Amino acid sequence: MKALRKIDQYAGFVLVDVPEPSPTAREVKIRVLRTGICGTDLHIKAWDEWARKTIKVPITPGHEFSGVVVEVGSEVTSVKVGDFASGEGHIVCGLCRNCRAGRRHLCMNTVGIGVNRDGAFAEFICIPEENVWKHNSSIDLDLAAIFDPLGNAVHVALSFPLVGEDVLITGAGPIGLMSAQIARFVGARYIVITDISEERLALARSIGVDVAVNVLNQDLREVMNVLGMTEGFDVAFEMSGSPTALPQILEHVGHGARIALLGLPSQPIEIDWAKVITNMITIKGIYGREMFETWYAMTAMIRRGLDISPIITHKMPYTEWEKAFDIAAHANAGKIVLDWSEHV
Repeated sequence: MKALRKIDQYAGFVLVDVPEPSPTAREVKIRVLRTGICGTDLHIKAWDEWARKTIKVPITPGHEFSGVVVEVGSEVTSVKVGDFASGEGHIVCGLCRNCRAGRRHLCMNTVGIGVNRDGAFAEFICIPEENVWKHNSSIDLDLAAIFDPLGNAVHVALSFPLVGEDVLITGAGPIGLMSAQIARFVGARYIVITDISEERLALARSIGVDVAVNVLNQDLREVMNVLGMTEGFDVAFEMSGSPTALPQILEHVGHGARIALLGLPSQPIEIDWAKVITNMITIKGIYGREMFETWYAMTAMIRRGLDISPIITHKMPYTEWEKAFDIAAHANAGKIVLDWSEHV
């Protein structure tokens, strides 16, 4: 089969032929039809400091995908050949305290698909039965492929009550944009998003945020005044990883505000902890999805009308992966989907 591989310790990928995987007794083999490009994949391709510390080569990256089940292991009971599915990208141990308590997203022994084991940038992938998420056959292939990042956005956005609240989102990348749509869907009052990319801010305006702010030349305090906000934002989502974002959030939230952090910073961030304490601000770190409550929630919202399709701005065949990664790396696009159905 064809697979996009990281075969040595240097920047870049190669598209090569490798043997098809075979499922173990409790695994499912899926014919990959679509994959999404994630920031993690960009780190692996660039072979930056995080990748050098984390990735063992050779490996097939990719963890956002959709496809059709073509084979199941001898002990698999809940999935059958022909099922349309995507998969949860975190494989947990099932034995640690959090797993035993039903808090699988907090497993200390998590193995990442496409990070710690071969992933989805290939014609076939094998994953554990418990990681398979079966979709209704009517769902769009491209949309199903980005349920993993949509799950991140849902996990962030549903961490705190949002009905009637004013929400600040720092970072208008795909997951930030999806979190804005979810906040609107569940009843937030004002949604303000910040970024430095005019292309992504334009996309944010097109999906219905109240104000999209370029922090290079716009003042967030003035935006708050225009909206009639007198006590600061109630809830904030940090989605950018920028070292200036969290301090900026703390300057513009009110007493008792709640902040969810998803963006991974590339360096330590200095913040005013006295303000966090005296203003009684809650800060919550988010990594991945709640398994599997998030999947149920996002499936229900999609079925009831949540439309995240505008977030997908580019789709191309997997053979054009270099062009696709180029576009993704320049931070002026939404979600990019690769089509692997050429040989189906």
